[in-house]
Amino acid sequence: MNTEEIKFSDELVSFINEWKNQPGNLIMILHRVQEEFSYIPRAAAKKISHLLDVSLSKIYGVITFYHYFKLDKPGKHNIQVCMGTACYLKGGEDIINELESILGIGVNQVTEDGKFSIEAVRCVGCCGLAPVVVIGEKVFGKLTKKKLPEVLSNYDNN
Repeated sequence: MNTEEIKFSDELVSFINEWKNQPGNLIMILHRVQEEFSYIPRAAAKKISHLLDVSLSKIYGVITFYHYFKLDKPGKHNIQVCMGTACYLKGGEDIINELESILGIGVNQVTEDGKFSIEAVRCVGCCGLAPVVVIGEKVFGKLTKKKLPEVLSNYDNN
C-alpha cells in the first residue's frame, strides 16, 4: 500500500492539523493513527512524515521504541495476556501456551481468518484478578486454561 492508497478520516486530518505545531505532537498523532487503523500502516507513517515534515526514520524510531505501537495489523480480536509479575506468577505463561494451542498461532501472530491475535503485554493494572486477559475493552480475570474455550466462544460469531 503506498501513501496515495491510504485514506485518513476527516477527524484524523483535523486532529493532525490541530497537533501539527504542538510539542510532543508525533506521539499524540501516532496514538490517534493507531486508534483509527489498529496499527501504524507504513503508508500512514509516510503520510505523517510528509504532513509533519519529519523524517520517516524518526517516526519509525518512535514507533519501535514504544511497545504500545504496532507495525502489523492485529486480529479483529486482539487477545492481550498480562505478563506482569502477579499474572506471570499465577499462570500467565500457561494461558499463553493454551491460547497458542487452541488458536494454532504464537504470540504476535494472527489466525489465518484474521479473527484472533495473541499479544503478551506488561501489567494491565488488575493484579488482584491475576491471571488476566484483555480482549478489546473486556477484562477476563482469574482465568484458567479450562476457562479459555468459554471466553473465546464469546467471539465465535464476531
